[in-house]
Amino acid sequence: MPAACRVLVVNENPEGPPARSLAASLCARGAEVETAPLSAIEFDTASASGLVIPGFGEALPDAVLVRSISAGSFEAVTRRLGVLHALGGLGVPVWNPAAAIERCVDKSTTSFVLNKAGVPTPPTFAVEGLAAAQAVAERELRRAPLVLKPLFGAQGRGIVMIDTVSALPPEEEVGSVYYLQHYVARPGPPFRDFRVFVCAGKVVAMMSRRGDAWITNVSQGGVPEPVDAAERGLLERLAVAAAKAVGARFAGVDLVRAEDGTVFVLEVNSMPAWSGLQTVSETNIADAIAAGLLAFLAKRDEAARSPRLAMPAGS
Repeated sequence: MPAACRVLVVNENPEGPPARSLAASLCARGAEVETAPLSAIEFDTASASGLVIPGFGEALPDAVLVRSISAGSFEAVTRRLGVLHALGGLGVPVWNPAAAIERCVDKSTTSFVLNKAGVPTPPTFAVEGLAAAQAVAERELRRAPLVLKPLFGAQGRGIVMIDTVSALPPEEEVGSVYYLQHYVARPGPPFRDFRVFVCAGKVVAMMSRRGDAWITNVSQGGVPEPVDAAERGLLERLAVAAAKAVGARFAGVDLVRAEDGTVFVLEVNSMPAWSGLQTVSETNIADAIAAGLLAFLAKRDEAARSPRLAMPAGS
């Protein structure tokens, strides 16, 4: 790690607990930290780098850690992701890179990438228009109920079970986009699924989520519980493979075990929350992220001193 390593933590709420815990962990490991929302970073072609960053001026950080990106108009979100692309293009390591965030925010792209990488994920369909969604439902409901999810969504909000064609909502309720996934039947109630936290290619924490309803997100009333040792091996392998497939340096991976024992990856979250997970994990998750990022920077510096080990800029 550089002698005066400076890290920018990108967070919608710089004073919130996640941002503070990440900053504290980074500082405890010798880094200097600035925290700011992505919306506050400016493109400025008159500056040396083309960017102006709170706390850095025209200088660039040694690394950027993206904790959250605030909602906004299509134009605002496009500009914010453009800032992350620009930082990566300037050789600044960004965790997670803009491309990984884009793959994870758009659930249809996540499903596509997982499937192409050979990571087991339920049959999934994303179409535009009610007529196209009805055609999918008429065909697929013969095989399994469907789960309708917001294309951009988190924490279990807006998820609906579709068991008849008539249950599909009108286009104005879903922005004309229907993301439909086979429901994975499992025993319940209580129902269970899993959240596995991956950082730098390794699993650092995991939990089972138990709920009376089939949506088990902690924000929807799911109860975090430790995972049985016998379950861990397969969950770890699939979660690491899923994070690698989307290009995430750290991620929260959601998995579910079907009635026949098959385990599927449902989603990959590139800006995961971990408050519920932390209650059943002995590992300090913020510290694990900080350690992973700083180890990455140390390895990069070592590679720079040894041309044979050179790493791509902005990795």
